[in-house]
Amino acid sequence: MPIKKSFTLFFLYSSLILSGLYAQQDGEINAYRLGPEEMVTLDGRLDEGFWSKVEAATAFRQQEPLEGQLATEQTSVQIAIDDKNLYLGVRLYDSEPDKIKAFQKRRDAPLDTDDMFAFILDTYNDQRSAFYFEINPHGLMGDGILRTGQGSQVNKDWNGIWRAWVTRDDEGWSAEIRIPFMTLNFDPNNETWGINFLRTIRRKNEITLWEGFRRNQGIERPQDAGKLRGLSNINQGIGLEAIPYVIASQSRGRSNPEESMAESATFNAGGELNYNITPNLKAGITVNTDFAEAEVDDRQVNLTRFPILLPERRDFFLQGANVFVFAPSSNPNPYFSRRVGLQDGRPIPIKHGGRLIGRIKNTDVGFVQVRTGESGELPGENFTVGRVLQNISAESTVGAIYTRRDTDGDSLPVRETFGADISLSTSKFLGNRNFQFEAFFVGHTPSFFADSSSLKDRSTRGFRFNFPNQPWDAHVSYREFGINYDPAVGFVPRVGFRRLQPTVTYNPLIERSAIFRELSWQYDFEYLMMLDWQPATVNHKVRVLGLRFETGDFINFSFLHNYEFLDFTFDILRDGFFLIPEGTYQNRGYSIEASSAPFRKIGGVATLTNIGFWTGKQTLLEADLFMRPLVGLNMTASYIHSSVDLEQGHFQTHLIRLNSSYDFSPWVSVNFNIQYDNVSERLGTNSRFIWVIDPGNTLFIVHNHNWQRFTDRFNVMETQSTVKLAYTLRF
Repeated sequence: MPIKKSFTLFFLYSSLILSGLYAQQDGEINAYRLGPEEMVTLDGRLDEGFWSKVEAATAFRQQEPLEGQLATEQTSVQIAIDDKNLYLGVRLYDSEPDKIKAFQKRRDAPLDTDDMFAFILDTYNDQRSAFYFEINPHGLMGDGILRTGQGSQVNKDWNGIWRAWVTRDDEGWSAEIRIPFMTLNFDPNNETWGINFLRTIRRKNEITLWEGFRRNQGIERPQDAGKLRGLSNINQGIGLEAIPYVIASQSRGRSNPEESMAESATFNAGGELNYNITPNLKAGITVNTDFAEAEVDDRQVNLTRFPILLPERRDFFLQGANVFVFAPSSNPNPYFSRRVGLQDGRPIPIKHGGRLIGRIKNTDVGFVQVRTGESGELPGENFTVGRVLQNISAESTVGAIYTRRDTDGDSLPVRETFGADISLSTSKFLGNRNFQFEAFFVGHTPSFFADSSSLKDRSTRGFRFNFPNQPWDAHVSYREFGINYDPAVGFVPRVGFRRLQPTVTYNPLIERSAIFRELSWQYDFEYLMMLDWQPATVNHKVRVLGLRFETGDFINFSFLHNYEFLDFTFDILRDGFFLIPEGTYQNRGYSIEASSAPFRKIGGVATLTNIGFWTGKQTLLEADLFMRPLVGLNMTASYIHSSVDLEQGHFQTHLIRLNSSYDFSPWVSVNFNIQYDNVSERLGTNSRFIWVIDPGNTLFIVHNHNWQRFTDRFNVMETQSTVKLAYTLRF
């Protein structure tokens, strides 16, 4: 789509988006206030007398397979409150209770394997954000924070303090859920929240919702939720939360196998102190922040010219991270929290920090200040991040972000980054369609004292139109990254380009077939140019056919075409053996992706890609095989194999990951991870024992063991054992 035409469409529809004159959903449910003599016996059985007085949300309808039809197995949800807690009583009827699917027990485990009940609480009733909760028939609890925008993002790393009790019987399964109000942020003057419920019946691949059951709606769209009324006289208490921790660690390590192992033992303590300034705004401080319990990163073999983005896994930076999301579909990444307290994956001590997260009237705010200490030759640093996001109209926002990095000493200047973004959205375009527009700009100050580059060279900008609907889904985006764009607290894999990317997808359901559930076709086009408009990377990906079966299995067939302009000699393995000369390269190929239904006891997903690769070709196999022989036992073997034939020679890479876990209950689990690749020739294991003594109070025991291959043997290079106890006190 021409850029001029895209801007014309934006101005044409922006007045509609900003008007905010949209109809509300009809679904409503009232919260029942418990009397002084009415008590909840939390056991998963709805046998207390007061439940018979409580209004119920029923008549769930299918999102799949028969959109809009009544669910084949019905669900009833009731809500009660007292001054401190919100209670859900859920009855999930099932005519064949012996066929209920439930494999998972560990908190936040993915539930694409299981029957599931999920719900959202839009506590501001603003149709933009919500708390997300989910359970399964074993009492697994998952939660997150949902933010709408270009699509929606659920930050599943948020862990609220709440509890679910589940039981099964001849009629299906039922649950009682207690959520303390102090777990949530909300406006105490607003007696109405947005709310919605979802249930999956996994053996039928049936997805049902109370409201928002259309395929272009769903549980992750608070715009389509119902209303929960009657939330008066609720409070969060004082709003003070203390999370102290103690940690003991013993480690042994060396830099090469000729050295003896150096041993060290440490004991430390620290923690966080959080206070709700208002029910909407939480401030917190952290001292001696430690992340020993965080999961290890998945190892990568990088055969590209660009660095790989690894996800944040540290709890302090994950809490409230959705506030800092900035133009997520365009990835300018002005703030990437792994730039704080990490250097090439190695932890840097965080001495102390502060955080302010929440909402002031209709404005979401986020502020983080962190001080890191010296580590080897690395000096101490101060990091500052600020974010504001103003709600406008019914579903739209405008925001700004600021970061600052100040390094001790005078080798680098204070580096500041500033950006602005706007997201205009409506779920009522052409009646009941979703339509979105996003635009952004990010720039930063000089990165070093002699930096004479212009702001244009040190900035990025772009826009995106999005039509996220079913069966048609489409978007077109344009962005530019200056040649010197390098935000000091951000992440950018590639700079110095202009990029146009349209994509269109067609996914029709086949409602009356006993074999096929959905067909899929897609065309994805990427036209990336250097700043002088010369083509640099051009990709065509055509999904010629995608098949999703009634069983939940799927298979996709795609044709690929790639053009690359290389303006430097590229060392693929970074070892000087396979050097790709400058020039232009045309590559063609195909990919086949197949996946079994995730609720099976044995299954997996595999992708085979065969395509031209620089002066030759590459065959890439990515496979994950899972086994669930017992409830609570999950084993996954991942294998990524690349076979490359070039004019310069042949090489193969292998990456193996083995992950296994056994969950004794939703509160106690053991996890084991082993990884090896033949490029770094490093073998590593990570073992974690987690005991949730009570929600918010957790014991971690972690052991890491790493080997490095030299000549024909593996040598132990590092071992580390850590015990950490974190406790939460609330007032």
